Amino acid sequence: MNILVPNLGSTSLKYQLLEMPAEKALAQGRLERVTDYRAAIRSIDTGGAPVDAVAFKAVLGGPRYRGTFRIDDGVLAALEEYLPAAPAHNAIYLAGIRAFQEALPDAVLVAAFETEFHATMPEYAARYGVPVEWRESYGVRRYGFHGASHEYVSRRVPEILGRDRASLRIISCHLGGSSSMCAIDGGRSVDTTMGFSPQSGLENATRHGDLDVFAVLYMMERCGWDTAEVRRQLAREGGLAGLSGIPGGDVRDIETAAREGNRDAALALEVFAYEIKKTIGAYTAAMGGVDAIAFTGGIGENAAGLRAAVCAGLGFLKVSLDAERNEKGAGDRVISAPDSAVDVVVLRTNEELIVARRAYRCLTG
Repeated sequence: MNILVPNLGSTSLKYQLLEMPAEKALAQGRLERVTDYRAAIRSIDTGGAPVDAVAFKAVLGGPRYRGTFRIDDGVLAALEEYLPAAPAHNAIYLAGIRAFQEALPDAVLVAAFETEFHATMPEYAARYGVPVEWRESYGVRRYGFHGASHEYVSRRVPEILGRDRASLRIISCHLGGSSSMCAIDGGRSVDTTMGFSPQSGLENATRHGDLDVFAVLYMMERCGWDTAEVRRQLAREGGLAGLSGIPGGDVRDIETAAREGNRDAALALEVFAYEIKKTIGAYTAAMGGVDAIAFTGGIGENAAGLRAAVCAGLGFLKVSLDAERNEKGAGDRVISAPDSAVDVVVLRTNEELIVARRAYRCLTG
C-alpha cells in the first residue's frame, strides 16, 4: 500500500510517499510559497508510483478524535468545531483535505491526529480547573500536540542508545517554529507542554506560550479589541517575535541580532532556554528521574548554542555535554560527555513515518 503523507504549512507542502508496511520511501519533496493547494498537489512528483491513501497529520478534533480515522463528515465537522482553538492549523488541514479529495478522488483519506500520542496522559496531568460544563460539554482539557514527532523520539532514542524502550524516561524537546516538550515514560506520554491548543506551553516563533488569560481579557477591555484581533496579535506577533521585536521570530535571525548587541534578542533566547530548562526539571520530578534528553526539530537539531545554554543549568541532574560533539557533530548522535548521568541526544524527527504507520494500521484493521 502506497501512502502519501503531506505535511502542510501555511505556505509550504512537504510530503513523503511511503510503501507500507515495508516503510520504503518512494518519493519525497517540499513545495514552497504555496498559495493554492490544488495547484501544489498537481506539482507533487511521485515518480510514477500510484497513491492508494493520503494520511494527514491533523491537529485538533476534540475528545472524540484522539486517534487515527478514515476521513468522513464527522472528522471534518470536528475540525470545523475546534477551528477557533487551532485557527491556523485546522484551517490549513481543512483546505488541504478538500483539495486532495478533488485531486485524488480514488484515494482513501486518513486523519492521524496529533493528540493521539498524548491520550496516555494520566487524568491529573490533563484536566484543567475549569467549570465542569467547559470540560464535559465542550471538551476543554490538555490535549498536547506534536504527537507524531514525540512518538518518533520515543522509538528512535532507545535505538540510538541501544537500550530497552520500556525502561527509559525521556524528555523530548521538539523545538522549531512551533515548539513543545513531552515527558515520555516507558514509551508513553505522561505530560506535555501544549494544552487545549497549540497556543500554549513554550514560546513559539510568532505564537505566545503560557499566558495568564486575564491579561488577554484586560487588553481586550482596555483597547476595545474583539476576539479576532486578539487572536491575530497573539498568533502572528507574539512568542519569540514579541519577545525580541524581530518579525517572524526565527531563532537564526534572533541569534544574529543578539550577537550584534540587541538586548531584546538576547533576552528572547534567555527566556526560551529558561522555559526549556525549567520544564526539564519539572518533568524529571514528574517521572521520578530522567534517563535521556532529546533535542529535535529545526532549532533542536541545529542550535548548538541553545542546547548548551539549556544543559548548562542542569548540573544538579549531573548532565554534562561534550562540547565538540554538540557543536561539530552531524546526524543522529549522543552529545553528552561520557561521565554524564543523563544521555543527551540530537536527532532528526520523522513525523511522516509515524503518520504512515498509523494510517496503515487504521486501514488494515
